[in-house]
Amino acid sequence: MPKKLLFPVLLMFFTLHLSAQTWADDVACIVYSHCSKCHSPGNIGPFSLMNYAEAFDARYGIQGAVTSRLMPPWKASPNFGHHSGERLLTDEEVLLIDAWVNNGAPEGIAGNAPTPPVYSGIEEIQNPDLSVQIPIYHIPDVLQNDLYRVFAIPASLSGDQYVTGIEVIPGNRSVVHHVLVYQDSTGQALAQDAADPEPGYTAFGGIGVFGAKLIGAWVPGSGAEFYPTNMGPHLPQNTAIVVQIHYPVEGAGEVDSTRINFQLSDGSLRQVAIVPILNHVFSLTNGPLTIPANQVKTFEEQYTIPVPVTLLAIAPHAHLICTSMKAFGVTFQGDTIPMIDIPEWDFHWQGSYRFQKPIKVPALTKLYGYATYDNTANNPDNPNSPPQTVNLGEATTDEMMLFYFFYTGYQAGDENIVIDTTSHTPHHLDCETHTFISAVEDRVQRLNFEVFPNPASDFLTINKSFGDATQLRLTDFSGRVVLDKNLVSHSEKINISNLPLGMYAASLFLENGELVGSRRVLLLRN
Repeated sequence: MPKKLLFPVLLMFFTLHLSAQTWADDVACIVYSHCSKCHSPGNIGPFSLMNYAEAFDARYGIQGAVTSRLMPPWKASPNFGHHSGERLLTDEEVLLIDAWVNNGAPEGIAGNAPTPPVYSGIEEIQNPDLSVQIPIYHIPDVLQNDLYRVFAIPASLSGDQYVTGIEVIPGNRSVVHHVLVYQDSTGQALAQDAADPEPGYTAFGGIGVFGAKLIGAWVPGSGAEFYPTNMGPHLPQNTAIVVQIHYPVEGAGEVDSTRINFQLSDGSLRQVAIVPILNHVFSLTNGPLTIPANQVKTFEEQYTIPVPVTLLAIAPHAHLICTSMKAFGVTFQGDTIPMIDIPEWDFHWQGSYRFQKPIKVPALTKLYGYATYDNTANNPDNPNSPPQTVNLGEATTDEMMLFYFFYTGYQAGDENIVIDTTSHTPHHLDCETHTFISAVEDRVQRLNFEVFPNPASDFLTINKSFGDATQLRLTDFSGRVVLDKNLVSHSEKINISNLPLGMYAASLFLENGELVGSRRVLLLRN
């Protein structure tokens, strides 16, 4: 078939099969299942998605975010091992949302939509064995940078315990970005907290304590975490629970009182250690961790496991100029054990990744960790303009390279324990979409276009390869259209000097309103 006829035929095919989608029959199920947990009143999403009117108002922001795979926030590649609770949309779900917006975002028959979810605040660990709460904390009215505040609370245990379940309940979900939970039996965290006149103390990267042990973490969308039967991290009797909370700049002036619930056991359990076995001090093979200005560098870490272990989860950690992280094991026999691959590292969306089944790591397996750092002006997250040499350290402008491993000593059969068998997040009320989706190649990725420079300042250049793509739309991530422009040539330079700084979705459309694709664009000015 001639190329000139191929695209109209494909377009007709999509029109036939994607013209009936509505909010009620299709999109509400997707949004309530994958978006509303964060995009609801009082939660961290910047706008609510709890009904048709809210989704319609934010339709262009939703379209740009899901077609560019910016949302839902899940950074681990599904092509390198599977993890529990993967927050990923299927290709069909992306196509449905995209086509729904392109066709005017109709509501359909309102009664067909599933009942919206209710976030009542009911805790999963309702009768905790230990519950600690940070003091009521007033975030400063003015923040120049994101705040990492650490709070130390004595656990007051009657004896040694093991953590079998942990649940973080943010006191103000609209401003709590993530939470790290440690236990510290050295007294250092309590001393630093007492020395600061305000509740808690400020520390970036970690909690500023040598010898503290990570025992849990929370990111938006996550719930209580439970360890397999007869396993858990150790809590010494004299320990303090230390909580590091990330408050973004937008949280200035807000109030928080985050709480942690624990399910404990005083029996003899198999101890789970959470240790950065691959790290920038002892296992870096091509260190030191220094990234000169205007360079892109990849670092490698190695460590050979001396005894067999059972791996439950992994948590990579780096800072702002890191762009990718990957870890795996190679057994003595030469078999590869996939663990984690984050091809687009994002400092703002990091956490622990639990495996759907524990992984047996045999003795003499060599662990490998790789991380790439882009210290050039092409990295939109680079904190320095112009770029400056970045060294190892805990400050925002420094870098780190850690892979935390959640593990215990191996016992026969551990690899058969089932943590999670779902390949896709279960849908709210078991709802289903109703519009037929073809297996034809995803047209969102079919046509290419370039947006540069990125980051941009006052001008943005669009290069497009398809003549029918004539409309450029910029939306912020509240869904508001900030620029809608007709394109008359294959390459156009567009003045954006009047737009506020921040992240945008640049979406390119065909003459008939069909979306070609979306690109993320960061607007910065010196």
